[in-house]
Amino acid sequence: MSKHPTSANELRKAFSGYFADRGHTVVPSASLIPHDPTILFTVAGMVPFKPFFTGDEVAPYPRAVSVQKCARAGGKHNDLDDVGRTKRHLVFFEMLGNFSFGDYFKEDSIKWSWELVTEVFGLDGDKLWITVHESDDEAEQIWRDTVGVRSDRIQRLGDKDNFWQMGETGPCGPCSEIHIDRGAAFGPDGGPLNDPHGDRFLEFWNLVFMQYNQAKDGSRERLPKPSIDTGAGLERILTLLQGVDSVWESDVLAPLVDRAASLTGSLYRPGDYDDRSSFSLRVLAEHARSSTMLVNDGVFPSNENRGYVLRRIIRRAVRHAYLLGTEKLVMPSLVETAIDVMGEAYPDLRTNHDFILEVLTKEEERFRHTLTTGMGILEHEMESAGSQGLSGKTAFLLHDTYGFPLELTSEIAGERGVGVDLAGFESEMTEQRERAKAARKSGVVDEKSQTLYRALVEKLGATIFVGYTTTEASGKVVAVHEHAADPDLLEVFLDSTPFYAESGGQVGDTGHLVTDSGALVVIDTTFALPGLRMHLCKPDRGVVTVGQVATASVDSNRRQAIRRNHTGTHILHWALREVLGDHVKQAGSLVDDQRLRFDFSHYSAVTPEEIAAIERLANTEVLKNVSVEAFETAKDEALEMGAMAFFGDKYGDTVRVLRAGSSIELCGGTHASATGDIGTIKIISESSIGSNLRRVEAVTGDNTIALLQRQESELRQLGEMLGSSSANLFEALERKLAEVRSLQEELKSFRARAVAQQASAIAAGASGGLVIERIDDLAPSDLKDLAVAVRQVAGVKGVFLGGVAATGGVSLVCAVDSKSGVSAGEVIKACAQIVGGGGGGKGDVATAGGKDVTKIDEALETARKKLAPLSS
Repeated sequence: MSKHPTSANELRKAFSGYFADRGHTVVPSASLIPHDPTILFTVAGMVPFKPFFTGDEVAPYPRAVSVQKCARAGGKHNDLDDVGRTKRHLVFFEMLGNFSFGDYFKEDSIKWSWELVTEVFGLDGDKLWITVHESDDEAEQIWRDTVGVRSDRIQRLGDKDNFWQMGETGPCGPCSEIHIDRGAAFGPDGGPLNDPHGDRFLEFWNLVFMQYNQAKDGSRERLPKPSIDTGAGLERILTLLQGVDSVWESDVLAPLVDRAASLTGSLYRPGDYDDRSSFSLRVLAEHARSSTMLVNDGVFPSNENRGYVLRRIIRRAVRHAYLLGTEKLVMPSLVETAIDVMGEAYPDLRTNHDFILEVLTKEEERFRHTLTTGMGILEHEMESAGSQGLSGKTAFLLHDTYGFPLELTSEIAGERGVGVDLAGFESEMTEQRERAKAARKSGVVDEKSQTLYRALVEKLGATIFVGYTTTEASGKVVAVHEHAADPDLLEVFLDSTPFYAESGGQVGDTGHLVTDSGALVVIDTTFALPGLRMHLCKPDRGVVTVGQVATASVDSNRRQAIRRNHTGTHILHWALREVLGDHVKQAGSLVDDQRLRFDFSHYSAVTPEEIAAIERLANTEVLKNVSVEAFETAKDEALEMGAMAFFGDKYGDTVRVLRAGSSIELCGGTHASATGDIGTIKIISESSIGSNLRRVEAVTGDNTIALLQRQESELRQLGEMLGSSSANLFEALERKLAEVRSLQEELKSFRARAVAQQASAIAAGASGGLVIERIDDLAPSDLKDLAVAVRQVAGVKGVFLGGVAATGGVSLVCAVDSKSGVSAGEVIKACAQIVGGGGGGKGDVATAGGKDVTKIDEALETARKKLAPLSS
C-alpha cells in the first residue's frame, strides 16, 4: 500500500486509523434506518450521536470516529432528483466524521483535520482554502497562527454557509470548512466567497463547533461542555485522491456505470451531462447501489414512508433501463456489482446477498409487468394534454394501477415540458396521504417535560433496572411530576426499579408503588429518555413524596405471561426462518400478556401447511424444556456466535444475548426461565400488512389453554345444533348442506312454476303485443325473471315492469323480442332518469333502479311510448 490512500477501502481505514491513534473509539456505521423518528433515513454522520449532543443520553466514550452510511431521499433532505445530473449528488453516500462529546474542541479539531488532509491524504496545502463563520475570531486565529494557513486563504461567511443548527432549539454553533482549489478550468479565482456553487473551490470537510444552546426565543447561551461534529463525504474526497473529475469515475461507482453500460449496450461519455444515455447510466449505477444498501439495512419496497422512497428509487432506475432500450432485467446484475464493490467495507452485504437479490429482482419484475402499458398511457395523455397539463386523475391511475410513483410521472412529463395537476392527484390520494401522514406522526413530549427529564439524567444518571431477577424491590423516589397529558396521573422516577419499561416490542410493566405515607397504582412503565424509566401512576391513597423509599411491586402474573410470550416470539422467529427461509427478517413486534405479534419480511401468504410446520418446530423446542440463558457480552462477539438483532432495538458495545433452545438473539427483554415454561405456542392469525410484509399473531401458556377450551366449547355447541358429536361434525355438516341444496332446488322449481303462472296471467292482458305493468314488493332479480317469462309467452313483443322493490326504492325492467329492432337499454335509460336512477343492459333485457317512487307511473307511461312501435 502506498503512503497515501488511493482507494475507498484504504480511505476508510486511513481515516478511522488516524483518529483511533488519537484516542477515538471506532464506532461501526449505524443502520440507514435511524432511531430518530423525525427523519426517514440516516442523513449525516452525527445522526447516531444526536442523543449525546442533546443531552438525552450520556456518551459512553468522550470521542469517537465513524464511517457512516447515509441516504438523502425524501423529506427535507432529498438529493434524488439531482442524481445523474451533477458531478456530486448521490442518494447513498458515506460520511467520514470525528466527534468530541465535551472533550477536545476547536484547536485539536482544526490541527488534526489539517494534518490528516495534508500528511495522510497527501493533498497540497497550497491549494487549500478555509472558511470560518463571520463571528469566529478563535477559529481564524487557530488556522492562521497554529496551523499556519495564510490569511488571504481564510475567508469569513455568514449563517447560511458557516453556522450549524440541529433545529429551532438545541445545540448549535459556527463551523469551518476546508475547500480545495481545483484550478482555473473550473471557474474564476477569488476563493469560496466568489464560488457559490463550489465548482472550483470544492468543499470537502465541515468542522462544526457546537458551543451554544439556542432557546425558543432565539437567544443563545454557551454550552458548559462544547462539542465537535465533523463530516467529510467519502466519495467527494475519493475524487481528489484518485484525480478524477466526478464521483462517477471513482472506484465506488465507476464499476457500476461500466456494468450498466454493458447491460444496456450503451456508450458512456464521462463528463457529458447533456447526453441522455450517459445520464441514464449514472442513474442506474447510483440507484442500484442505493437500493442494495437500503434493502440490506431492512428497508422494503412499499407504498408508505421510507419503503415508498425505495420503491421510487428502484422504479426510476428501471425506467431509465427501459429508456436505454433493454427489456431484460438489470437489477440482478447491478446488485452483484454493488455487493462486489461495497462488500469488503460492509460484509453483511455478502451475508444477505440472496435476500437483497430476491427483493430487488422481484420489485423490478413487478414494475416491468406494467411499465410498457403505463408508458403507453402516459405518452398518449401527454400528446393530448393541453395547457392544463396531465390530469391528476391520470397521474393517480398510473400510480395506483401501473405502479408509477407521482415523482416519476412528474419527471417524465417534465422532460416533455408537460405539467402535472398535482392538486388533482392529491385529491385522489387523500386517504393514502392521511394514512402516511398518521404513520409518520409519533408521540411528542412537551418541551417542559423534556427539560425536566434531561435534568434528572444529568443529576442522577440512568435508572438501575433490577427486574431481570426479581419483581419486587425497594427504590428511592427521586422525582414526582404531574403528567402533561393527564393531570390526574403522576410520573414517578426511582433510582432503581424492577419495572420493565416498554421497549423492543415488549410492553411496560404494571403494579404498585408503596411508601410509608401513600400508595400508587402503576398503569404503565416507559422510557422518558433513554435509560430513564418513568412509572406512570394513578393515585391510590395518601401521598408519595421525593426522598421516600418505595416498595416497587410488579404485577407478577402479568409479567409471567409477558415473559412466556416474549421467549415464544424468539422461538417463533427461529421457526419461521427454518420453514420459510433465511430471508425472513423481523420488521416489528408486540409482546404483551395476552398474545404476541410478529411482523416479518416474506413475499407470499404463509400456507396452512407452512403454519403447521412452524408450529411443530416451535413446540418441539418448547418440549425440550432447556434452560433459557441470558448473558452480556461484546456486541461483536455476540454477532460472531450467530445472535440476531431484533428490529427497533438500539445496541451499545455491550449487549444482552438471549439463548432459548435453537434461537439466539440480542434482546433486553424479560424472558421465561426455561422453554417449557412457555407452554404450547399456537398461531391464531396470519395476514399481510404491506408489500412484502407479513404478520403472525400467536398465544402461549394460559392463553393457549383458554383458546383451546373456547374452541372446544364452540365445537360442542355446533355439534348440539347439528345433532352430532364433535367427532362427527364434518359428516353432520355435509348432511345438513345436502339438505339445504335439495331444498334450494325445490324452491327454485316452485318459484319457476309460480313465475310461469304469474307470467301467463300478466301476458293475458297484453295490448298489441305489449305488457306495461306496475308490480310492487318484488326483489329486483325476481322482477327481472318475471319480465323475461312474460316476454316468452306467445304473442308478446315487449315487456316493461316497474314498482317499489321489496328492498326499497324503484325497480324497473324492460325485455323485448331480440328481433324487434328496439333497444331495451335505451328504453330503460330514459325511464330510469325519471325516477332519479340509472341502469342498463345488453340487447333485449335491461334493468334499472331509482329513488323517487312517486314517479313510477310516469316512467311506465314513458315506456309505453318508447315501445309503441312494437304494437304496430
